[in-house]
Amino acid sequence: MFLNQVTLIGFTGGDVELQRTRTDIVYSVLSIATKASWKDKTTGEWTSRTEWHRCVAYGRLAEFVASISKGAHVQVQGELRSREYTPQSNGTESAAPRRVWEIRLDSVLKLDRTARRDESDHEEVPQ
Repeated sequence: MFLNQVTLIGFTGGDVELQRTRTDIVYSVLSIATKASWKDKTTGEWTSRTEWHRCVAYGRLAEFVASISKGAHVQVQGELRSREYTPQSNGTESAAPRRVWEIRLDSVLKLDRTARRDESDHEEVPQ
């Protein structure tokens, strides 16, 4: 039995745009930041580290992902995949192939809470 399933909860790093491949397949790329914090044993100070994750959605899910704005709190699930590509070289030297790791999304859940209204925003209802 094999399992390749990634679940991340974090914040989006930028606005997402709907894109199309040369073969007219719709996709969106989403950057998600996750953070880990720990207390340093020697200094006693808190330290944190932010990781950025590249997530790709296709089809109808890509259309939903494109509606998510920068800074949104989300939970994503999908499969971890790698792919290799060769960047375009701008000189006579050919560029070396590069490998990127990305999460191919199966589901996206927005975790943002509805904004709380100030007391001044409330209207009193006459009785």
